Amino acid sequence: MPALYIDADGCPVKDECYRVAERHGLNVFVVSNHGTRVPGDPRIRNIAVGEGLDRADDWIAQHIGKGDVAVTSDVPLASRCVKQGARVIAPDGRAFTPASIGNDLATRNLMTALRETGAIRGGGRPFTAKDRSRFLQALEAAVQAVIRAG
Repeated sequence: MPALYIDADGCPVKDECYRVAERHGLNVFVVSNHGTRVPGDPRIRNIAVGEGLDRADDWIAQHIGKGDVAVTSDVPLASRCVKQGARVIAPDGRAFTPASIGNDLATRNLMTALRETGAIRGGGRPFTAKDRSRFLQALEAAVQAVIRAG
């Protein structure tokens, strides 16, 4: 059975992840620096990795495997997970795939450079109800695909 890994610091779709995981009986690893509230389900594990840049990312990348699913908006972490054979979904429903991850990394690096030089300012667009709906559809499709491939 696949496991679901959530990069939990700042993740706006944890509740949706819990619902999909419950429906499919998945084990869930909610990984963050300090821990977060999780439902009292024994299949949901709260993993607090402590302070440190990329500690949650490192934990996920070390434990995720082929056939697992990750939820993250962190493109470098997504790249590491894709290389491990996992399926990766961003909170807005966008899938990171072997075919797209190179372009995703390049775009992320370009945007970081533009922000650092002041060429662009501000963050991304607000998270919407449509994003949440797209995420639920994408996560359900990823989990079903992994279970079928099982």
